[in-house]
Amino acid sequence: MQITIDPKSGFCAGVTGAIRRAENELQQTGQLYCLGDIVHNGQEVQRLERLGLETIDYDDLRTIRHARVLLRAHGEPPSTYWIAEQNGNTIIDGTCPVVKRLQERIAATYNEHKHDERRAQIVIFGKRGHAEVIGLQGQTNNTAIVIEKPEEAETLDFSRPIYLFSQTTKSVEEYHRLVEKLKSEIINHKSQITLEAYDTICRSVANRVEQLKAFAAAQNIVLFVGGTKSSNAAVLFGHCREANPNSHFLTGADDLTGELLTACRQADRVGICGATSTPLWLMEQVRDRLSED
Repeated sequence: MQITIDPKSGFCAGVTGAIRRAENELQQTGQLYCLGDIVHNGQEVQRLERLGLETIDYDDLRTIRHARVLLRAHGEPPSTYWIAEQNGNTIIDGTCPVVKRLQERIAATYNEHKHDERRAQIVIFGKRGHAEVIGLQGQTNNTAIVIEKPEEAETLDFSRPIYLFSQTTKSVEEYHRLVEKLKSEIINHKSQITLEAYDTICRSVANRVEQLKAFAAAQNIVLFVGGTKSSNAAVLFGHCREANPNSHFLTGADDLTGELLTACRQADRVGICGATSTPLWLMEQVRDRLSED
């Protein structure tokens, strides 16, 4: 049995940066608050909690005083910084640099057009309620319109300019479908409005789809390791199964039992991969489980 861990799987640079910040702070002080799960992987959250990390929510943020609070890679709206400042809390900003630049671009576009007579529409292609999208909407005083799929383009006002941005982890293919849909709707409405579309998708994440498909297709059995709360894990696992129907979703080594474990040990090639929120150590534990006598 040949066991291979996909070298392209695991934490993206943004998540890696946030976790390093947390580890550095905990090494120095032994205690740190994090606003929301630092990553959508329960085992990694538990590992950091054992080091002293405490996950809080927005209600907690409004009550704690003079503490150190980590902001995760997804980014936060300006209101979060204001609340922390009012309470004398110190922000440890783990926002992904790619997300931070996107926030700044959206804020600049909003400030440039917020007094326009024609009231420009800032549109975000993303998942409603996702932490990153909430942070992006906050740059526009929550006036940005969120579209989850190209078909929703029909709900926009085609008498007003449109400035389109994308959540960094969305599908490139779907984004371009949305752009074409918007162009088509503008023609259908015989409109002369401005459409400015900014492809703000993180390529280091987007490129994983094709890399993952190639990896999965080369295996007899694929073990995909991810968190149940991770939307990225759900999407990537779907692509994994497209490339290799003999793919299985695991949250960790404890899920590798019974018939699946037997089938893996009888296979020639077993591939282990994961989401951008999956730590390498978790994939290594699955590999070690397969190697046990």
